[in-house]
Amino acid sequence: MEEIALPRLDVVVPEEGLTIGEVARATGLPVSTLRFYERRGLMLDPTPRDPGNRRRYDESDLAWIGGLLMLRATGMPVSAMRELAELSRRAGTEGDRLRILQAHRELVLARWEETRRHLAALDRKIDAYRRAIAGGEPSARTEGRHG
Repeated sequence: MEEIALPRLDVVVPEEGLTIGEVARATGLPVSTLRFYERRGLMLDPTPRDPGNRRRYDESDLAWIGGLLMLRATGMPVSAMRELAELSRRAGTEGDRLRILQAHRELVLARWEETRRHLAALDRKIDAYRRAIAGGEPSARTEGRHG
């Protein structure tokens, strides 16, 4: 399977891995969120621990977290992310993973279209105010009662 382009986390991972604090700084996620992701089963694999039982994240963990960041930024619910993680741990589930991602893509496209309509409405309102200012109108009303 070809590699999927995910948000790149610009951090060098030493051989012993990164601490949870270092991963928090690299991702912008609070430590509590990283722990939450682990508790909720969102990580692909259990986070490795050092002899002192402290979490140590490697490059594959960071790549997975990058994918989680992308999915959350696109509005995927935690429940769907967990289902995707569970399926990703098992071979032969590519069809189910594809179904989840395609369904989420449709939601993202619907929100994108809604955002484009909102942007067009904002542009119309901005244009109306610019015209009102250029024309010296003291109290421009662009639409409805609350223009």
